Amino acid sequence: MARAGQEIEGSGGFRLLLVRIEDDLLEMEATYRGSADLPPEHLHPRQAERFEVLEGKVRAVIDGDERSHAAGEVFDVPAGTPHQMTGDGPARVSWQVRPALRTAEFFERLYGSGPDSAGALGMDFLAEFGDEFRLTD
Repeated sequence: MARAGQEIEGSGGFRLLLVRIEDDLLEMEATYRGSADLPPEHLHPRQAERFEVLEGKVRAVIDGDERSHAAGEVFDVPAGTPHQMTGDGPARVSWQVRPALRTAEFFERLYGSGPDSAGALGMDFLAEFGDEFRLTD
């Protein structure tokens, strides 16, 4: 079970620290080691996200509008809005998701290993977390 203080390591040097997990808020800190490809375009049907760039720059495509955001900048992704984001070189961001739903568990299983990881679950994983994450076609 995901918990505050937990660190999750993704691909390409991506690290995620779960800072605070409440029903109405998931607060995380993401660290990008360098420039990486954008993840697949996706949306969160019932959740809004807020990002504050703490160090470096990030590249975001929000509803088709691509921008680079530098340290000190804050930007929002409304619920249901297609988007993608990655580091534009080394970067660190504060990341809030409202409401939290099961997003912490989503990341824990997406990047985890073992019988409950996304790799073991295949497409069933996306269906299970459809309230938190949907790929755009």
